[in-house]
Amino acid sequence: MSAAESPSNSIPGRLVEILLVDDDAGDVYLAREAFEDCHLRNQLHVAKDGEQAMAFLHRTGAFADAPRPDLILLDLNMPRMGGHEVLSELKSDPNLSDIPIVIVTGNDSEGEILKAYNLSVDCYIAKPIDVTKLMIAVCSIPHFQVAVVTTAPAI
Repeated sequence: MSAAESPSNSIPGRLVEILLVDDDAGDVYLAREAFEDCHLRNQLHVAKDGEQAMAFLHRTGAFADAPRPDLILLDLNMPRMGGHEVLSELKSDPNLSDIPIVIVTGNDSEGEILKAYNLSVDCYIAKPIDVTKLMIAVCSIPHFQVAVVTTAPAI
């Protein structure tokens, strides 16, 4: 049983609200597939850039009814407003600073990783998205629990 399937990581009857901030449609598709493959009970919301993410998080405009995410998966390299700017704004906002943030990006240089951790990210994962690494990372975030769909055993 993986960390993501552990009974102690289950939240019965509640979906985990995840905000994925990524401008690459292919990466968004892979993330959706990864969450489906591991049977994570979630609602995946997508923002295509940092500006859209901030509108979602502040519930403005088209996102007035957006839920508060339980987790943010954040790409760093995006148009209009990049991931570092989003991260800085989130960490300086007392209403949003406690949301766990996982950086999921194609840049795995030591400098980028250190910069992200200096901005208090919870985890840094290099693309392409590996569902096992992602689930281990998410489950390792203190006080974060993942709801998993349980299936009937094979007869």
